[in-house]
Amino acid sequence: MSLGALALAGCGAGGAEGPAASLLSSGTTGATATGTMSGTGASTGPFVHPGLLHTQADFDRMTAKYTTSPWSGSWNILINNSHASLTYTPHPQTIVYRGYDGTHAENYSTLFNDVAAAYACAVRWKISGDINYANKAVQIMNAWSSTLTSIQGTTDAALAAGIYGYEFANAGEIMRTYTGWAAADITSFQNMMRNVFYSINHDFLIRHNGTDITHYWANWDLCQMASILAIGVLCDDRTLFDEAVTYFQAGAGNGAVAQAVYYIHPGFLGQWQESGRDQGHNTLGIALMGAICEMAWNQGVDLYGYDNNRFLMGAEYVAKANLIQSGTTYYTVPYVKYNNADNVNQAVFSTNSQGNVRPCWALVYNHYVNRKGLAAPYSKMFALQIQPEGGGGNYGPNSGGYDQLGYGTLTCTRDPIGAGVAPSGLKARAPAGKVELSWWGSAYGTSYNVKRATSTSGPWTTIASGITDLLTYTDDPGTGTWYYVVSAMTPVGETADSNRATAKVGKTLHTYLACNEGTGTAVSDASGQGHAGTLNGSAAWGTGKSGSALALNGSTDYVSLPANLVTDLTDFTVACWVYWNASRTWERIFDFGSGTGRYMFLTPRSGSGGARFAITVDGGHGEQAVSSTAALPTAQWVHVAVTLSGQTATLYVNGAVAGSNNAEFLPPWQLGGTSQNWIGRSQYSGDPYFNGKIDEFRIYRGALSAADIAALIASS
Repeated sequence: MSLGALALAGCGAGGAEGPAASLLSSGTTGATATGTMSGTGASTGPFVHPGLLHTQADFDRMTAKYTTSPWSGSWNILINNSHASLTYTPHPQTIVYRGYDGTHAENYSTLFNDVAAAYACAVRWKISGDINYANKAVQIMNAWSSTLTSIQGTTDAALAAGIYGYEFANAGEIMRTYTGWAAADITSFQNMMRNVFYSINHDFLIRHNGTDITHYWANWDLCQMASILAIGVLCDDRTLFDEAVTYFQAGAGNGAVAQAVYYIHPGFLGQWQESGRDQGHNTLGIALMGAICEMAWNQGVDLYGYDNNRFLMGAEYVAKANLIQSGTTYYTVPYVKYNNADNVNQAVFSTNSQGNVRPCWALVYNHYVNRKGLAAPYSKMFALQIQPEGGGGNYGPNSGGYDQLGYGTLTCTRDPIGAGVAPSGLKARAPAGKVELSWWGSAYGTSYNVKRATSTSGPWTTIASGITDLLTYTDDPGTGTWYYVVSAMTPVGETADSNRATAKVGKTLHTYLACNEGTGTAVSDASGQGHAGTLNGSAAWGTGKSGSALALNGSTDYVSLPANLVTDLTDFTVACWVYWNASRTWERIFDFGSGTGRYMFLTPRSGSGGARFAITVDGGHGEQAVSSTAALPTAQWVHVAVTLSGQTATLYVNGAVAGSNNAEFLPPWQLGGTSQNWIGRSQYSGDPYFNGKIDEFRIYRGALSAADIAALIASS
């Protein structure tokens, strides 16, 4: 971790500009109509300054409000905190140590105390106008930028570089417009942030200290992302900013939003990745991701809303799980097991440190409710319960009390929004032959109405009303295609309807590759859904079970299918005919995913010797699987199928049940966006390609029964 004194170029100080428009930047996209994650976060144009956790408009609001409640409570905590004092003395270190390396004593408390002081004095200056506090903040930052050369210790040094990196950058960003901070000193501070902090942040995200990608918990990634994004703005470096945004959206580690919000329960409760570990780290995740979202928002990139408000899913889950429902009893939340490369095997929600308080909820509540007009009941409850929020030094003397800059009641509180928006984000899933609906509520919604129709334009029939919590409803309309909308009841009447969601209940063809072309590289889809395949490598054609078939050589050949192929699947069936030339472990009949962290596959022979279907959103150690006791036979045509109905996965070989799993909780849509959907090829580069022929490849919405599969076999 001794990566401090690198000969990197300095970065300019930039100048003050107006606040950013709160929109996605050019090249950045959010959720598609099917909820698929897409976009790279690439952005253009000059940065707004100040533009990290606070813009000038934010400081104008604070200045106007700080003498009135609830802002005043947080302001009084700030001015009475010893870190916001003109007598505060900085203690810069040449080398900061976090984690005892066997030789050097840990001294990182000097850094987190001085960062808290620099920030507190900077905010006090911006609101009060007293330049003495500006000079104190500058004194602290100059002392460190002229002294610090590296951050060392154990691997915990990365935590110091991440957490204190994003916090220190925020202090610097506030002060960059102060005319009393010399340009040369600003450059020196920026260089320290880039050379000492960013070098460690970047190295961690690309290497994870050489470990399996699931080894480190979400917070390790999150603090690096927060630091990189903040330093990017501080140094006017678009490449750094985009590095953090892209990792948030599509990174392989546990800090990327799809892994951090590990599993989506009905009602959009998003199980946080550390929920089975403890609630101190669980709440830290919300604090860090909230900071990332706010800093990006102030530069015009909406990570708050990314993937249908996936961060809010996680925030509501963590808030609810750490709030008292009555007496000493906490609210309960649903939980699915979690495992990683270290085989933690967390089967239950952890109550360790339950009720942990961190000053991060005002930010979450005020964005989603008072900016956007959505309902965020548990985040709101938490924010109001713990206000006024303090800062570093108000939540204990150890590092955990300094993991957030704090004072959110002062810095984030907004006047209540005039009216809530209509319900939004409505999704319809079809597990076990029913329709499961989830939606986002309205800020002033008191209850919700669910409406159903048999056509896209109605007429709409109200099938449920008076829904309050959770915002989910399960319908049992029978086989067919159904359309749904939701409205909210508010104190001033009923809102407009939400977006329309479509549910297809029953067994309908999703993809059908008959494989009868016999020539060329295109494999047509007879389902009408546009899921045609493309032959890659030297893939060719051979005699099939019926007509021609895909002929794959086991070395370079595979078929690629369209991106996001399975994002609309809950219950499903995949069925095909397989002619396997020779038995090799871990070949793939199909493998749909986005890399070695998120995928679903079928292999004719696993490491234990049997055919195996598995799906995971957490790499190999998190797989939910169903296996047979024997590998598929070779040198003959074999029909193989895998189905999922609710939480029951079944593997069929030649129409007979070869294995089942009644606790398979991952439907394909939980994978999110998948860009690598292959027949004959694995997500793992070391696995062999399929050697043989594949014919009549079908995907169905809904789980075929044993009788259905027997009929399918007979029809071939």
